[in-house]
Amino acid sequence: MSREPGLDPAALGDDAVAAVRDMLLGLGCTPAELAEAEREGTLPLLAVERLMVPEVATHDLATVCERTGLDADQVIHLWRTLGYPVPRADEVAFTDADVDILTEIGHLLAGDVASTDLVLQMSRVIGSSMARIASSQVDAISARVARSPRGAARADDAELTDERIVVSAAALLPIVPRVLAATWRRHLQAAIRRRLTIVEAGQGHMGVVGFADLVGFTALSQQVGDDELAAIVDQFEQLAFDVVTAQGGRVVKMIGDEVMFTVDSADAAAEIGLALAEGTRGADELSDLRVGLAAGPLLEREGDLYGPVVNLSSRITSIAFPGTIVVSESVRDQLEGREEYRLRSMRARYLKDIGRVPLWVLRRAAPAESRFAERRRALRDAVKARVDPGGAG
Repeated sequence: MSREPGLDPAALGDDAVAAVRDMLLGLGCTPAELAEAEREGTLPLLAVERLMVPEVATHDLATVCERTGLDADQVIHLWRTLGYPVPRADEVAFTDADVDILTEIGHLLAGDVASTDLVLQMSRVIGSSMARIASSQVDAISARVARSPRGAARADDAELTDERIVVSAAALLPIVPRVLAATWRRHLQAAIRRRLTIVEAGQGHMGVVGFADLVGFTALSQQVGDDELAAIVDQFEQLAFDVVTAQGGRVVKMIGDEVMFTVDSADAAAEIGLALAEGTRGADELSDLRVGLAAGPLLEREGDLYGPVVNLSSRITSIAFPGTIVVSESVRDQLEGREEYRLRSMRARYLKDIGRVPLWVLRRAAPAESRFAERRRALRDAVKARVDPGGAG
């Protein structure tokens, strides 16, 4: 992948202050825009925007239709599914890169290589995923900007200055497209293997779905500042990905204080639920976790899971007591006889839109420190350093 000239950190030279400003002026920023960005503390964000998207829009909707072979409705629909605001008819909103991509899509549709429904489906998934990745990157840059000392001496190598943030972003962000491409290929391979396994089994997609959510998160969010709340969510998310993937499971999605995951076997699901509960119990910053597990046939679409088993798992989680793992009868049946677990029957509970169902509380037969304890301690130390840099050590 070729790198834009302005993206080379070495090109900024020793005088990074002047180099960043000269670079932005060369990319079309006005002195007034630079002065305002410096006053508002947004110079790094402005620099990253101009570095990563140096192209300016030069085409309106009519020009795009003429050059791509798509009609206006097709362009607007594609644009909307990608997550972009729909431009006005006479608005100059499309770059040359946009036109090139839309032209390729037009060729696919004209040659019946792909259907309109397929293109729109993929556009929706790609747009949603890329929006989340971009938002996460901006959050990371903004967090560094917030900690950047303005007007401080620039000799300290460890110091976060606007210029250092720009240099760091200029070095890291161009790597992201390659990481995305490689990661996509690996996940595509894993998805194909899952589907082949389902076909070979001849019984549809069977597995275990789990939900785990932090108890009292809403109340906590009203008691701590934004930075601390973000650090807590980050810690929970890292713990969830560590625990789930270690057991061969997949994080389906994170919804703030809740994680939804899936795994093939009940014993792996049990280990995930127990390790998540142990992980939050051992972290002062995280509240107790409640986990619900259910097993059975699953419907997968666009990476998400649907069906009665998913609904059952979600409802079980909502009635679980803090710090407990509650499982359905199907999970209990698969775990029965395993000496490392204890299953205690609860009285049957009525679950909304499902009815009265038997449930069991899952525990370890013997308390043991989770193998994620060391990772938990590292995450806890990282959160403390982020929330209170001066108190670290």
